[in-house]
Amino acid sequence: MAASSSLPVVVPALFLLLAAAFAPATAASPSKRPTRQPPLFPVGLAPLHQKHSSGRYAASAVTASAAEATDNSTAKLFTAHYFLQELDHFTFTPNSSHLFSQKYLLNDTFWRRKPNAGPLFVYTGNEGDIEWFATNTGFMFDIAPEFGALLVFIEHRFYGESMPFGNDSYRSAETLGYLTSTQALADFAVVITSLKQNLSAVDAPVVVFGGSYGGMLASWFRLKYPHVAMGAVASSAPILQFDDITPWSSFDDTVSQDFKSESLNCFSVIKAVWDVLDDRGSNHTGLLELSKTFRACKTVQSADSLGNWLATAFTYTAMVDYPTPANFMMNLPAYPVKEMCKIIDSFPTGADVIDKAFAAASLYYNYTGDQKCFQVEGDDDPHGLNGWGWQYCTEMVMPMTGSNESMFPPASFSYENTSEDCLRYYGVRPRMHWITTEYGGHKIDKVLKRFGSNIIFSNGMRDPWSRGGVLKNISSSIIALVTEKGAHHLDFRFATKDDPDWVVEQRRQEVEIIHGWIDQYNKDIAQMWQ
Repeated sequence: MAASSSLPVVVPALFLLLAAAFAPATAASPSKRPTRQPPLFPVGLAPLHQKHSSGRYAASAVTASAAEATDNSTAKLFTAHYFLQELDHFTFTPNSSHLFSQKYLLNDTFWRRKPNAGPLFVYTGNEGDIEWFATNTGFMFDIAPEFGALLVFIEHRFYGESMPFGNDSYRSAETLGYLTSTQALADFAVVITSLKQNLSAVDAPVVVFGGSYGGMLASWFRLKYPHVAMGAVASSAPILQFDDITPWSSFDDTVSQDFKSESLNCFSVIKAVWDVLDDRGSNHTGLLELSKTFRACKTVQSADSLGNWLATAFTYTAMVDYPTPANFMMNLPAYPVKEMCKIIDSFPTGADVIDKAFAAASLYYNYTGDQKCFQVEGDDDPHGLNGWGWQYCTEMVMPMTGSNESMFPPASFSYENTSEDCLRYYGVRPRMHWITTEYGGHKIDKVLKRFGSNIIFSNGMRDPWSRGGVLKNISSSIIALVTEKGAHHLDFRFATKDDPDWVVEQRRQEVEIIHGWIDQYNKDIAQMWQ
């Protein structure tokens, strides 16, 4: 595909389409949407709707089985609760004291209450419904018995059921203006502090966990609220994907390398498909034929839509290239990149590259074989992604480009164009460098060596987000655990009997480090009362 194509350099959005991320805003009606945002992080599942109010805290009778969602045989339940959260933690305007219901999930099955309260393991929610993160963070459930831990999963404001303005939350910049990472971190601090007081566990240690954007939040929470959380485990957290800290082409380059490492032919076929797709989709007749080839539910209106559909499949398959079968984003077999390349390589010499690419992408969209047709175009957002478009257009500006060596079309990034696109769509301009101003990032090794402590940064190098992560130890207590064959927060998944030894070892190290944190914390608390 030509460099001038409107196909985004990476993928259009998490799960199906970039459109989902920008669909909610109605404050503006642009002729086009921003096209240079990074792919979203994995989220999903419909929200629970039962809710009962009682004071500042409320509990729901709803329970959900984490085991059912992850094919794990041991039932581990959580209950849904609601906390009356303040809208604005940083001003004293009349609207700041407006309250909304923030959802959080609890599992106290293994919590040790006496003689001293066991730790709180708190998941800092990402950009989606909190149930999805709870059911896909089996590591916390797996280690809770060993620590006697209370598990807490807090939903991020403006996602799932935690809507400050109800159905009007995405109405305009006036309401969306309260969707920021700093407000979200303050939410977590208030919930954790209040929950500990309510449970008479004020001195209980708190370790925050997070994967992807949630991992970014977990690490930032440890830095911003060290008096609330004494440690953080940040898995696949690209906190260095900003400004010029990480090469802009690193995401696409990593996806490309994942495929090339399995098969040079596989890589070459994917690299060749974009130009062929552009050529055949340049007229109505060609789009009709392509719609049939791709088994589209409706005739597609643009070859770019088909390109986005393919790029989504290849990119997210690389992200979740797990060594065991998983249904995190889609139902996929173990090592799905390898399986995709096997499909491409199985075609006879001279076969159509579009047929090859479509067959490979179908592994992602239809591994179970139950899809009669594919929804290639549309703004459906069943997984609660809506707010990420706003976050990208305000503070989460992660520059990404595509190099000539990538299997994706070459593409560039422009701060100016991004700013204009966001202004056109949301009526606001991004603060391009706010994240590194607020949380740091430049020379992070030198800064955190003197300033930070008790953070685990875990990354798998087959995950394209890993290049924006912390990949080397910063100090004796800020540790980087890196696996060459790991994928997107693989270490946070439920343990299975088929896990490779290197995943088992990574988790063992994480548990050992957390034990050290908590043991030291408890010693410090004991000395305070002597």
